[in-house]
Amino acid sequence: MALLHGFTRTSRARGRADAAPVGVLPADVVLPTDDDVLLDAPDDALGPALVAAAGGDHAPAAGLLAATRRQGSWEHRDRYVRRLAVFARSRPGWLDAWRALDPHDPDGLLVEAQRAVDLAWDSPARTELLREVSPLITAAAKGDDRDPVPWRLALDHARGARAGHRYFQELWEAAVRRAPHHYGCHVAALRYLSSSWHGAHHECFDFADLAAQDAPEDSLTQALPLWAAFGYLTDGGGPEVPRARLEAAADRAAVLSARLPTGHSWPAELRNLLTYVLVSLERWPDALEQLRLTGPYATSFPWDRDADDPLGRFLEVRQGVRAAMAFGSPGGGNRFLRHGLRPSEE
Repeated sequence: MALLHGFTRTSRARGRADAAPVGVLPADVVLPTDDDVLLDAPDDALGPALVAAAGGDHAPAAGLLAATRRQGSWEHRDRYVRRLAVFARSRPGWLDAWRALDPHDPDGLLVEAQRAVDLAWDSPARTELLREVSPLITAAAKGDDRDPVPWRLALDHARGARAGHRYFQELWEAAVRRAPHHYGCHVAALRYLSSSWHGAHHECFDFADLAAQDAPEDSLTQALPLWAAFGYLTDGGGPEVPRARLEAAADRAAVLSARLPTGHSWPAELRNLLTYVLVSLERWPDALEQLRLTGPYATSFPWDRDADDPLGRFLEVRQGVRAAMAFGSPGGGNRFLRHGLRPSEE
């Protein structure tokens, strides 16, 4: 697995992140009612752009993405591109009009490339269709040489197209030159490692831990080990990972979550993923704390991997966490996560 060593940049050892404070939270912590919970709610910047796009006007979306590019807000840009591309799959008119009006606009190119990859990904002929999308991704990458988001898309594309390790390595190096700690690029690299070397969970943790240690304390890349833990808990294959390593990944993500705004939609995916992992570890007080922090914001991922109704699944798990806190049901985690996964106690 020589490629893995090429992914890991040299960094000084900083040790494990400070553990999140753990204490028994009261069972009567106030959470939003079920009727108030929203699935995949946009933030205050994206919401108006989606409303305008629904009416056929691409200008607010174009202005939003242009602002993220000017400001170098790459994490927000990445999230907005993915959300706009999903919207364009069912309501394509606004994006088609944008592309026709300004075919060389780097922001429109990027949304179009993301939509094309998404459409190809869902096809039985995914590998072949993804190869046809390559020129569009290349054009998007040429739009702004500072922008790492086209390179995150290229990394995802390479995973779906089953690209070789040498080619992926070249893409990875180009991505981190632009943004050494970009969360989306690191998640894409981790997922490539996981899919290329199925069951190589220790190697994935090594990559994720080193990337997190190297990242600033407020970077979303601090949560990369959480993705490694999620991959292990939902894979069911490969050698066991000691529970202490899973706990450390959850602790590091909890420290990051505590630094992010409470009750806002944009940190919701991190907190939903962290809740999923904490429930599988049967850490009920910590899971309840994440549910408190995320407030009314549920996200399709990761709940859609367990159910066709991710909102219903989120509400079911939320109810289960409250019950575990109220009635003290150690070992109840298997009831909340269908896979019956239990991490190693070693």
